[in-house]
Amino acid sequence: METNPQNATRPPRKRTTNRVNPFMSTVWIAILIATLFTAWTPNSFFTNNLRDQLRTLLTPQVAAPSSPLTPQPQIRIGIVAGHMGNDSGATCYDDNGDVTVTEAEVNLSIATLVQRSLTERGYQVDLLNEFDTRLNGYRAAALVSIHNDSCEYINDEATGFKVAASLETRDVNRAQRLTACLTDRYQNMTGLFFHANSITADMTQYHAFSEIDPNTITAIIETGFLYLDQNILTKQTDVVAEGVTQGILCFLNNESVMPNDIISPTILP
Repeated sequence: METNPQNATRPPRKRTTNRVNPFMSTVWIAILIATLFTAWTPNSFFTNNLRDQLRTLLTPQVAAPSSPLTPQPQIRIGIVAGHMGNDSGATCYDDNGDVTVTEAEVNLSIATLVQRSLTERGYQVDLLNEFDTRLNGYRAAALVSIHNDSCEYINDEATGFKVAASLETRDVNRAQRLTACLTDRYQNMTGLFFHANSITADMTQYHAFSEIDPNTITAIIETGFLYLDQNILTKQTDVVAEGVTQGILCFLNNESVMPNDIISPTILP
């Protein structure tokens, strides 16, 4: 078979390959999808034109930073240091007639330790004077006023503590729980006797009860008698304060209290 000389000397033709740009492929696919979607979707579904939609589709989206957790508000508690800012309260004298201690001093020492203990546990605690202007409409989860009884010798039974709540409270059940918690925890901590039958009208009609917000659960505690109980009140003040603190925590945490600790006191004139 005869061979054409021209074909014999011509170099072989290279086959050309059409390379597809990956990015352009993505663009055209996106255009096609958007076009079809537009054709079959009501106009009310779109707020931007096709170009804006494609720009959003093809542009990497940066995730919005997550907002930090909102801190929980602190629970507010009010502690009144009885007689503070007003008068000395009961005043104790030695045999020479010199003042040894006043009720206001003891009340403040106890109240300060209670405030510190509750603050360290994460609560917001207001230390209040006896006739503090902040008591008007005061709102808190609980308000406890700290007092003490007489410096004079009454009898050998004048030792121990008393707890009372307002007789006009809106929530009798919660008020009883606060007094029951204070009674139980304070007695367990200090070992002092609870004088349920010697609570006076001065306690149940304590002035702050009518000044604060009626939804604030409140109580007054006389942590001891300044004559027979002076030793524990002045030398073991941390134990006394912890008894009050544990009573407040019992109420706030809805801890269990023995039914016998919910006592209706006999009110003396």
